[in-house]
Amino acid sequence: MNHQKSPQKQTSNLYFKATLMTEQPPFLCLDPSDNIVVARRFAREGDLFHSHEAQIAASERIDMGHKMAIQEIAQGEAIRKFGQPIGFATKPIQPGQWVHTHNVGLGELGHSYEFCTAINEVPKPNAERTFQGYRRADGRAATRNYLGIISTVNCSATSSKYIANAFDESILADYPNIDGVVALSHQGGCAYEYGGTDHRLLARTLAGFAEHANIAAYLIVGLGCETAQASFLAEEHNLVQLNVSSEVAKKPLIMNIQDQGGVAKTVRRGVEALKELLPDANNVQRVPIPVSEIILGTECGGSDGNSGVTANPALGITSDLLVGHGGTSILAEVPEIYGGEHLLTRRAITKDVADKLLERIKWWEDYAKLFGAKIDNNPSVGNKKGGLTTIFEKSLGAIAKGGSSPLRAVYEFAEKVQEKGFVVMDTPGYDPPSVTGMIAGGANMVVFTTGRGSCFGCKPVPTIKVATNTPMYNRMIDDMDINAGTILDGDATVESVGETIFEKIISVASGEQTKSEAQNIGDEEFCPWTPGPIF
Repeated sequence: MNHQKSPQKQTSNLYFKATLMTEQPPFLCLDPSDNIVVARRFAREGDLFHSHEAQIAASERIDMGHKMAIQEIAQGEAIRKFGQPIGFATKPIQPGQWVHTHNVGLGELGHSYEFCTAINEVPKPNAERTFQGYRRADGRAATRNYLGIISTVNCSATSSKYIANAFDESILADYPNIDGVVALSHQGGCAYEYGGTDHRLLARTLAGFAEHANIAAYLIVGLGCETAQASFLAEEHNLVQLNVSSEVAKKPLIMNIQDQGGVAKTVRRGVEALKELLPDANNVQRVPIPVSEIILGTECGGSDGNSGVTANPALGITSDLLVGHGGTSILAEVPEIYGGEHLLTRRAITKDVADKLLERIKWWEDYAKLFGAKIDNNPSVGNKKGGLTTIFEKSLGAIAKGGSSPLRAVYEFAEKVQEKGFVVMDTPGYDPPSVTGMIAGGANMVVFTTGRGSCFGCKPVPTIKVATNTPMYNRMIDDMDINAGTILDGDATVESVGETIFEKIISVASGEQTKSEAQNIGDEEFCPWTPGPIF
């Protein structure tokens, strides 16, 4: 990336404040310096945008979330949205024309980085808020109460699932405080260097789930001959059964299929072992816990052109509210920070924190080149159909989830999050591994924004899904928890939706089911990240 000097402006319109209106015009201008506007609904040819200087008519159909030029834009000139460049015109564009991949390219932004120049502490609340959670013996706060089966390798995935499936309602009915038994199975665990980077990364992820506050007790299931040995996992991370009261049972339960004599015997003995832990795991009650102990993972998936206008900035308000209460908010998906990282370096509390973020950005640039790819490949087919044109545009919208709080730390994938406040975790942009990394790091709540309609859950942590637009929310109402499309409709502001999400977090952390939980979604979304080669 070219790091030459560029305009120093940082606009607050990344966290766009909508105003209530009785009749909504078809287009929305996000910043006075923008040369495009966003269609807040399907706009027909001839629909008008009224500015102070002129009246611009759409010269063609502009779909919801897509962009229309409101100025003459020369070839090579920057396209501006949120007051920031998101790409460059590949041909001359006239006012009223649709602005998208057919006439916009990535180009070079030429950012100049500032460090620690925009550190604004968020207000503290007048009164402490609490949620009804589980207080673990070691003092941590849980929002759910699961038993987990940690599969070390794909070869033990089926056995792990068989064990979990044995715990149906007929068994768990006698243990009302247990939310379920989840098999944390995956596709990896072998064919890389023993003790190498990928092996240690997987072990850190598995240990993060085993020791998660939402896991009351766990069983580790391996094959026996894999690289990701269960013994390595237990010893490397000093694993114990943190939430089991019996001293005898505190030692991790490990079963290797080859040692047990096959799949059937492993499943039978695994079921018997976990049954013995049920009374202990059930012996919990929800108690008031300060909101400061919520660790929130924020994610956006199936994004559209309105993600950075409605749901993401609303979640940014939520993030600031949580940080103000002393809690922790995680912004992940570093490939979807790319192009907007200059806004975060200004919020870093030290240059070391900013440098760590830039180091991760550089790592992703090099990682993409290693495979002959470009980070701009990140926007998916659905993203582009929803109006997102470049990774820069997507990143500026994604960063809005992080609100305006100071950036206090940057963590690597699945690293344990210990800092309070707003932090970044290095994860891929792909939703399952990204959320997996944040949960492994300790997230006990997840909020997931979506414009196209992602149906996501990830046990053992509840996921609240926020729709960016009303048509999708109505179409997928069984999967969406909150409709941020009311901002476009003129029925709510970004601030009010952000407050709604904050209140929903407290309710769900206290035991209210999310839409994904009601449908029992979340058994297949555990997805450890393995960036290196598989041999």
